[in-house]
Amino acid sequence: MPMYKVRPFHGAPGAVRAEQLPTCMYPMQNLHRGPAAAAPLHQEEVDPSLLALESRQEEILKRLYELKTAVDGLSKMIQTPDADFDVTNIIQADECAPLTANTADLDSMLGKDYDALRDIVINANPSQPPLSLLVLHSLLCERYKILSAVHTHSSVKCVPENLLKCFGEQTRKQSRHEYQLGFTLIWKNVPKPQMKFSIQTMCPIEGEGNIARFLFSLFGQKHNVVTSTLIDSWVDTAIFQLKEGSNKEKAAVLRSMNTTLGKTSWLGGNELTVADIVAWCALQQTSSSNAVPANVQKWMKSCENLVPFNSALKLLK
Repeated sequence: MPMYKVRPFHGAPGAVRAEQLPTCMYPMQNLHRGPAAAAPLHQEEVDPSLLALESRQEEILKRLYELKTAVDGLSKMIQTPDADFDVTNIIQADECAPLTANTADLDSMLGKDYDALRDIVINANPSQPPLSLLVLHSLLCERYKILSAVHTHSSVKCVPENLLKCFGEQTRKQSRHEYQLGFTLIWKNVPKPQMKFSIQTMCPIEGEGNIARFLFSLFGQKHNVVTSTLIDSWVDTAIFQLKEGSNKEKAAVLRSMNTTLGKTSWLGGNELTVADIVAWCALQQTSSSNAVPANVQKWMKSCENLVPFNSALKLLK
């Protein structure tokens, strides 16, 4: 006699059928059947801030698309041979004033300061001498009466003799107030060259290219917008690609320079500009192994025929 008796599931009336057994732990309503299947079970409210963000994103994308369309149109106009204007022709036709200026021009650019000498003070690292600033100093000395001085900051332990005498033998032959401009170079442990003109009212200018722009502006040269933009572009290219870039970048810059100098005598047109000074100095200081193209070699010789460039070469020896 068995201890437990179990009623059979199959065969007897009312027995549980196998297909009635559950196939999952939690049954759910079928969402793919019936007319109400398309409607969600729970209608969630949309955050208004999310709608505003989506609207703002759509507006930004629309504006970006409009800007892209405008830039593409300008690009096609400039690159098309039959464009309405040619930038090269504008540069060649630009009449540039020679590197001459007078006291009145200097006063209008720097402001009048009676009974006091206007001093330009530049801090530079002797391990990376700003060659372009030394060339500009020589050019300025040909136009103005400049009181020059070289000092060494306590942050620098040793400065080569040629850098200490980069302005030559300075002998003060006149009283201080008879000079038009003071030019003081301080060899200091700084990451990049720094210039101060008016300590009270002027923010320091940093970077060799920016200081070179300021110093060259003292010659009073005037250019149209296209030429000025081209000159600024060459200055940045010389500093960031020709001097500090990779070999691939330097080779690309040399090719571009060779093409430009095949059309004009100088990078900015028919007159020497700050672009030529900064680019020439960058080429002298770079360790690029790329061969210099023919037009660039001819241009470099033209620069070296000028006394300020020739004097700067002595600092590299």
